[in-house]
Amino acid sequence: MKILLLEDEMMLQTSINEYLNDMGYRVSVFGDGQEALNNLEKNEYDLLLLDINVPAIDGLQLVSKLKQTNNYTPTIFISANTDISTISKAFDGGAIDYLKKPFHLKELAIRIQKEIENIQKIKLKHISLSKSYSLVVDENCLYFNREVQLLTNKKFQIVKYLAQNIGTIITIDTLRIYVWDSEPIGDATIRAEMSRLKKELKEDFIKNIKGVGYTIDRYIPRV
Repeated sequence: MKILLLEDEMMLQTSINEYLNDMGYRVSVFGDGQEALNNLEKNEYDLLLLDINVPAIDGLQLVSKLKQTNNYTPTIFISANTDISTISKAFDGGAIDYLKKPFHLKELAIRIQKEIENIQKIKLKHISLSKSYSLVVDENCLYFNREVQLLTNKKFQIVKYLAQNIGTIITIDTLRIYVWDSEPIGDATIRAEMSRLKKELKEDFIKNIKGVGYTIDRYIPRV
């Protein structure tokens, strides 16, 4: 699990970094909000641990700027600020937890473990198809940068079937059975629908395996 830590108190920064590293997490450490933001523009993380009162850009501003780029990485704030309005702003901004200083490192570890369990539950329902696309099975929705992309029912069913069989080449005959309910339609009709679908998508994550069928490769985020 990759964690970004934004904390300008050097002793606490070092303690948290060493503790989390010993637990097997990969931690990138920053003491300046602007430096953290610059790094987030190039790298992806599973979790953000953000202090609020840090130089350049504070933790709340950082999360706000990330949301403007459709970056909604789960965030835990760690702050000595106990003002209820600040805490409210943190949760309104999308925080999943708020840990008040001073705190025991074991308590931080418990909060992180809880978030890992939540992330794993979400991943069972969310299928990442590319950098910007994901399918939410429970909602029957295809998302592009967290916004629903509307498709005709047939096009959506194609994406859904390929996503639920990610990494597997699906033949035209299989699509005819599961998407068209075995209707007696020709291969050319299915290919034409696939072509229209690929043109509508804003990222080309459906591969055409010539003479065999179609597939979506398993998406592995960059590290």
